[in-house]
Amino acid sequence: MNEDRPQQRIGLSIVAVLAGLIVGAALSIGTDMVFHAAGVFPPLGRPMADSLLLLATAYRTVYSVLGAYITARIAPNRPMQHALILGALGLVVCLIGILTTWNQVQEFGPHWYPIALAVLALPQCWLGGKIFTLQSSARPAA
Repeated sequence: MNEDRPQQRIGLSIVAVLAGLIVGAALSIGTDMVFHAAGVFPPLGRPMADSLLLLATAYRTVYSVLGAYITARIAPNRPMQHALILGALGLVVCLIGILTTWNQVQEFGPHWYPIALAVLALPQCWLGGKIFTLQSSARPAA
């Protein structure tokens, strides 16, 4: 029975990070779709104004903080470490995005946007983890 505990913790760690990733991605993509359908964003494949990219950066940041909070909450131990792992994964994805879209400004927009997403990846996940740790430390022990 004791042999199952480390495996259960690893499994729960993976679930925690995936849950945060899925929440952040689903909310971001869902909001994108709503804004495209409502005409706030131009049709797919058309460039967006800097102001709209700033709006997208803002809600993606909020959603990433929420995703990291969820990751920290589900984590079996070391919630901040789990939140930062989520941030590191986000950073890797953002760096891949920068590299693959660098020479396609017309289709994907200015360079500042993917760079901003990469720069924010770790701090926003740190914030989500920090909010959880502050809330959990403020709760009285049961």
